[in-house]
Amino acid sequence: MTRTRSALLLSGSLGMGHDQLAEACATSLTAQGWSTRTLNAMDLLGRGLNSASEQLFRAMLAVPGMYDAYHFAALRTGNWLARRSDAAARRRIVPRLRAHLDRYPADLTISVFATGASATSAIASRYPDMSHVVFCTDVTPHRLWVHDHVDLYLVSAAVAEPAVRRFQPDARIQVVPAPVRSGFYQARSQHAARAQFGVPADEPCVLLMSGAWGLGPVAESAEALAASGVHVLAVAGRNERLTRRLAGAAARQPLLRPFGFTDQIPDLMAAADLVITSSGDTCTEARTVGRPLLLLDVVQGHGRDNLQHELELGDASVTSARPAEVVRNALAALDRVKPAAAGPARARSGWETAFTGALAAIGR
Repeated sequence: MTRTRSALLLSGSLGMGHDQLAEACATSLTAQGWSTRTLNAMDLLGRGLNSASEQLFRAMLAVPGMYDAYHFAALRTGNWLARRSDAAARRRIVPRLRAHLDRYPADLTISVFATGASATSAIASRYPDMSHVVFCTDVTPHRLWVHDHVDLYLVSAAVAEPAVRRFQPDARIQVVPAPVRSGFYQARSQHAARAQFGVPADEPCVLLMSGAWGLGPVAESAEALAASGVHVLAVAGRNERLTRRLAGAAARQPLLRPFGFTDQIPDLMAAADLVITSSGDTCTEARTVGRPLLLLDVVQGHGRDNLQHELELGDASVTSARPAEVVRNALAALDRVKPAAAGPARARSGWETAFTGALAAIGR
């Protein structure tokens, strides 16, 4: 009887991007007969430090230029401050991760969060039969993504390869399409999606969202877009204050339909002519569904690199987050929109083939 192979996914709950990537990988592994478990590296920090770390990250993002400075001067180069922060987190995570792996041995660990990669690297020699894969979808992986005892790095852009080799010249790297959750590969037609949300078939419609945290002036932009005559599907994510503000704006603007945290994003994208969002995994989701992008320049640090890469890929434009600029650029982008295709623009098979090949390359 063949033993079921087991995989551990190490994520991190800063926003939802890491969790969604872990979910996509777990779905593919399960389809190939693996059993999977997912751990949140932030939870492994211990009681109190998880929320404290998130609050610190939010605070840096709230101050213009602060996270830019930390990312480009510390994380990008791996200076003493970045190394000390990483070491402090690793000391707390390693005992809990080791205890988990002792109890639930894994044939494969996939780290989709830099701190998880660091902790796994520190104890990898304890598990010689376990392969360690690091998967980073940022265009420029910073220093804390790169560690010893990594069998393979997965990246989603060719330009990410030299960023890894800067710190590990002999690293084994494979470029793969960034995966998305299953619903985006099965998105409905625009006609069906619009009927679901009550959007007329022949009128302009945008989806406006900015990550799980709702970064930037989403409510103000949503209201201004609706006032300009555009149907707006606006998503607040887990930002409860933004959810309330969108509800208030919708009471004033009948073309605005507000949503809080929702699993309807594939249908909302299918209904829209244009997706207005910050740089991140939402961009890959929109490209999978087949919708052009208008990018809000609101994510500091790695978000700057990712935004530039999305522009390079095409079918995307950029705007400042000032509501008047969002409206002006959105109206111009809507003028360029082509009729929506009948189904998704990308198939799951591209990711599955690349991922299967990557596992085969390390004997898994």
